[in-house]
Amino acid sequence: MAHFTTSDGLSLYYTDDGSGIPILCLPGLTRTTADFDYITPHLARCRLIKLDYRGRGKSDWDQTWQNYNLSVEARDVLELLDHLKLDRVAILGTSRGGLLAMGIAMGARERLIGVALNDIGPVIDPKGLSFIMGYLGRKPGAANHVQAARALERGLNGFVDVPFSRWMEEAVKHYVRNDDGLDITYDPKLRSAVEEQGAQAAPDLWPFFDAMKGLPLATIRGENSDLLTRETLAQMQECRPDMISAVAVGRGHVPFLDEPEAVAALQTWVELMK
Repeated sequence: MAHFTTSDGLSLYYTDDGSGIPILCLPGLTRTTADFDYITPHLARCRLIKLDYRGRGKSDWDQTWQNYNLSVEARDVLELLDHLKLDRVAILGTSRGGLLAMGIAMGARERLIGVALNDIGPVIDPKGLSFIMGYLGRKPGAANHVQAARALERGLNGFVDVPFSRWMEEAVKHYVRNDDGLDITYDPKLRSAVEEQGAQAAPDLWPFFDAMKGLPLATIRGENSDLLTRETLAQMQECRPDMISAVAVGRGHVPFLDEPEAVAALQTWVELMK
C-alpha cells in the first residue's frame, strides 16, 4: 500500500496504476478510492492516481477535525502531486472531488491539464445537501452487508434499474464489519466539520468554475440528481459551449461512472488531452 506524509504529519493513502495521461481521481465527501473501481477498466490507457482524503478510508484521521475542509484537502492534493513529482495532472472529481478540482483551478491552475466533474457544479441544490446530512457521520444501522445493500437500494434517491449485485458491491466498499455490525469508513467528526462550514456564508462558486476556462472540461450529471440540477448544467454549458456533458440515465447522486453515457464522455475528454 502506498502512503505519503503531509506537511502536518498525516499519512494519506493513494494508489498509482497504469501509464499515459495522469488522471487524479478525487472521491466524494465520505468516499474512498473505491469510488473509481467501475470506471478504471474504461480508462486503461491512462495513469490513474486515486486518493483517500484525510480521515477517510486507509488514511490517517486528523485529531483536529476542523481540518476536514476544502482548503486543507486541496493542499493535500498538491502535496501528493509534489510527492509523485508530477507538474500537471487531469482531475476526475466526484462531488467533493469536483469542488476540489475547481478550487485548484482557481489557486494553482498551472497544475491542471483538464477537469471532469461527476455530478457537481458551481451551484449546489440544498435538497441534495439535506439528504447528505441525513446520514453523514452516522453508522448504517445494518447488521451485515446484505441489509446495508437493501437499505441503499431503498434509500438512495433517483437510482433506477440497478441490480442488487451492484448495491452489494457498494455496501462492501463503503461499510466495514465490527463487533456491532457495520461501521462507516471515515471519521464521524467529518459531520462536525461540515456543520461548521455550513453555518458560514456559502461562497460564489462561479468564479471557480470560470477558472477552468481553456482546460478540457467534462461534466456528468445523474439524470435524477438532487445536487446538480438540469438548470445548473445548462448554465455551465452556456458558459462553456466546448464542455463535454453527459446525463447518466436512471442515476441520482452520484453516477457510478460505468454508465455508457459517462464512459463515452470521459473517453472523449481523455482524447482532448492527448
